[in-house]
Amino acid sequence: MFFINYLDRTAIGFAAPNGMNEDLALSAAQFGFASGVFFIGYILLEVPSNLALHKFGARKWLARIMVSWGIVAALFTWVGNFEQLAILRFILGVAEAGFFPGAILFLSLWVPARHRSTILSLFYLAQPLTTVIGAPLAGVLIQQDGVFFGLEGWRFMFLGVALPAIVVGIIAWFYLKDRPADAKWLTAEEKAWLEGALESERVSTESSHKHVSLRHAFSSGRVWALSFIYFGFIYGLYALAFFLPTIIEGFQEQSGVEFDVIQKGLITAVPYLPAAIALYFWSRDAHKRGLKTWHIVIPALAGAVSIPLALFAGSPVLTIAVITITAMAIFSALPNFWTLPTQFLTGVAAAAGVALINTVGNLAGFSAPYITGAVHDWTGGYEIPMFIVGFFMLLSAVLMVLLSRKRHDAGSDAPNAAPLIIDETANR
Repeated sequence: MFFINYLDRTAIGFAAPNGMNEDLALSAAQFGFASGVFFIGYILLEVPSNLALHKFGARKWLARIMVSWGIVAALFTWVGNFEQLAILRFILGVAEAGFFPGAILFLSLWVPARHRSTILSLFYLAQPLTTVIGAPLAGVLIQQDGVFFGLEGWRFMFLGVALPAIVVGIIAWFYLKDRPADAKWLTAEEKAWLEGALESERVSTESSHKHVSLRHAFSSGRVWALSFIYFGFIYGLYALAFFLPTIIEGFQEQSGVEFDVIQKGLITAVPYLPAAIALYFWSRDAHKRGLKTWHIVIPALAGAVSIPLALFAGSPVLTIAVITITAMAIFSALPNFWTLPTQFLTGVAAAAGVALINTVGNLAGFSAPYITGAVHDWTGGYEIPMFIVGFFMLLSAVLMVLLSRKRHDAGSDAPNAAPLIIDETANR
């Protein structure tokens, strides 16, 4: 589900340099706006959607989200101008709202804390692998120019990546179970053990953090700090996701070599396979040692430094190598980051807190492509936009260090309390 989710929202990045920008007469700023306006609709309904998932259950709500976004994604096949593109991107954001935080919440209701970083890393593998597999797949679909229904290749690509969302959404309705007690594949003893472990954690969290209400989720300084840390990572992620295919297009002029659509897709995928490997092993280390502040800070610093360095690489090969380091850094941090909110939030507060963090973070999903495109149009290059990306990732590292030093007592953010980050090895 996450694979299809990320492919559908980033498909516009594959379409842009392969006919869409030319056919719709889009400037870099217009493309950036259309890419980012998705997140406005997404943000507006993120918290309400996650609260609805908490009320109605993951099976119904996640399935509803997938089917509705699949229908909207298919409509991109017939988009005719910038205005229609922007409107559809906004509606797609509305349709997708709540999927990612809903999935994070769903996994927290199934997986005990000491296993959560491992499970989240496996879940998060879908994101880099979406580009590893999805970029060449998008290239194949784009090459079918005029073959099916007379559609341009980029239009057929939109249709091809939209239909799986509808199919998998229907499957999810019958397959997903809201809680372990509903799982037919578990024995009675396994159900009792798993539900007992999760209930014990919930009681322990609520006794350590007394204010676990909806109001507390919105007023917690830690929730807002985590939101701004996440903002920096997402800013880097989507600056790369939406503009890397366009940057690769520029390699052709730089090197004098013409790439076909499949080759462009394969080059786009290069940074993401090492990123998937780094994500998996970095998360395993966090699980083995217990999550430490540096599991998040080191990747943030690596991303902050590597993005501006890509500007001075001097060749397409070195540029891709440095961008690969950036992708490895971002994806290594994200699954470990998402173990933090559910260490001090439960129930409706967890639903709201996770959604709020994702909402604020995804403001970067709008601002990153728009600012990158607008500054590119203004300066004629990607130098300043990439320095901006580096700045936000550096800010994430600084905030993480400051937050790790801040202590809280039971239910408050007083300076004389326990540290924010709890070693997962202690949650036994």
